[in-house]
Parts: sequence; C-alpha cells; structure tokens
Amino acid sequence: MTALVITLAVSTLLCGLYLLLAHRLQLLDRPNERSAHHLPTPHGGGLAILLALGVGVFLSGPWDNAYLGMTVLAMILAVVGVLDDLWNISIRIRMGVYALCSLLLAWLLLPSVPLPALLVAALAVLWMVNLYNFMDGIDGIAATQCILACCGAALLAWAGSAPGREDYIIFCLLLAVAELGFLFWNWPPARLFMGDAGSVPTGLLLSGLALLGWAQGIIELACWLILLAVFLTDSTWTLLWRLFNGQPVTQAHSLHAYQRISRRLQSHRAVDLLLVAINALWLLPLAWAANSLPQYAFILVILAYLPLLFGMVRAGKFA
Repeated sequence: MTALVITLAVSTLLCGLYLLLAHRLQLLDRPNERSAHHLPTPHGGGLAILLALGVGVFLSGPWDNAYLGMTVLAMILAVVGVLDDLWNISIRIRMGVYALCSLLLAWLLLPSVPLPALLVAALAVLWMVNLYNFMDGIDGIAATQCILACCGAALLAWAGSAPGREDYIIFCLLLAVAELGFLFWNWPPARLFMGDAGSVPTGLLLSGLALLGWAQGIIELACWLILLAVFLTDSTWTLLWRLFNGQPVTQAHSLHAYQRISRRLQSHRAVDLLLVAINALWLLPLAWAANSLPQYAFILVILAYLPLLFGMVRAGKFA
C-alpha cells in the first residue's frame, strides 16, 4: 500500500514539474488541422509515468525477472518516445525499436513456446504498442483505459488462486496509480499530454501483462481481450476501413470512432466517461465471466465485441 501511495505522489509531482519545464523550454504540441486541442500544450509527460512506475517497482521488490524486464523495455520505449517527441525520429527507426522490444518481451515472457507462436505473440505486442499510440488522441482517454484495464485485471487476479497472483496484482496497481497521477494533469481540459513517451510503453506494458497473466495461469487471455475491447475494436476497425478505402495507413488522421464521437458531442470528457461506463457496465462483467467460465471465453469475447463493432459503424457516419 505504501508503494502505491508513493508511486501516485511521485507521478503527480513529476508530471507537475515536467509541465513547468516543458513550458520553459517550449516543449509544446502546437495544434494543427487534425488536432483535438486548440492551445499549445506540453507533451512528453509519459516519461513521468514510467519514472514513477520505476520508483514503485523499486520500493515493492524483489521482483521476478519478467516484471523487471518488462519495466526496462518500457523505459527504453519511453526514452525513444521522448526523442521522437523532440526531434521526430524516422518511422523506420521507431518501428525497428518497437519490433525489437516486442520480440524481446515475447521471448522474456514466453521462453518455452515454439518459434512461430513466439513471433505471433511479438506481432500482437507490436500491434498493441502502435494502436495505443493511435488511440491517444483526446484528453484523458489513454490513461483512463489503462487504469480501467489494470484495475479490472487486478480484481480478476485477486478473485483467483493462482501462484504468483500477488505480484501480478501489485504490478497492475502500480501501473494504474502511475497513470492516475498523470491523469490529474491530463483530464479534460488537459494541461499535459503523455506523447509517444507514454502511449507506446503503456501499450507494451498492457500487452506484457496480458501475456504474463496467461502464461502463469493467473487470468485468461480472453479477459484482457475483453478489458481492452474498446481500443482494440476502434483501432483495428479504423485501420481496416482505411486499407479498404485505399488510404495510406502511415499517414496521421482523425478518423477513429472516439475522435468522431468527441467532435459530435463537442466534449472529450463525455467520451472518457462513456469509456468508463462501457468498461464498468459491460466489459468488466464479461471479463469476470470469461475468467470464471473459460470454456465459454470465445463466446464471451464475441459478445463483448459485437456491440462495439456496431458502434464503430454508427460512429463512421459522424463527421
């Protein structure tokens, strides 16, 4: 409990200090025609999230190598994210680093699986790393999703009896409170953005927790697919829609469902609260059922995604 409180305090404080420094050094995300914000806003606050998480991990050790390795890889991505936020690193270099870290994470967490399965896991991590960056497009949404998923996973692990669940619960909660400290500054209207320094490593950590929970028999992989269903559905549907319409997938855009809905409602806060409601009232109960009744996990995953896919289609009609 002490480590959680300290992690929350460190995250909140570091984000505030970074905010002052960013204004002084003019490390600002200036709005353009695609932006969901209207004023120059400091970015790169995700570095504070990772530093706070590191403090929490240090205070609550000792840890298994899987957790330590996951944290180190996330910090490497945070540094790359800061450099990209500052100097716009080539996409080839960034994707190379992302792919290498994804492969290392898959190998670290699943050392005994056959090579084809390892490559599939690495590709899944790489997709999660990128999609989390895609989905960090309005105030509060990326941190809110991470907090909801981590708290949901911790609750499901607590309800189980698998060995090692205590460390898993603590790590999930450490990540959640590190994001919560940042969310204090990022809640609409945001005073600070996480940038690539936060969204990319957050995607890696969430996918790592999903693989680790499954590999150690702590919670079903289907639970994570359900808990992250909003982000997975929106990002994947939008990518496929753009491919079908011949649009370049590497080009920045503002066509995600959450962006369309925020423009329709003229509110970032309303979209964040909608995300909370969907998770609390729909996805978390289904994830609980999938963990309790794994023989029905596939059906429950389909059940979780169908209304979201319908919502994506409806949102596609918004400007």
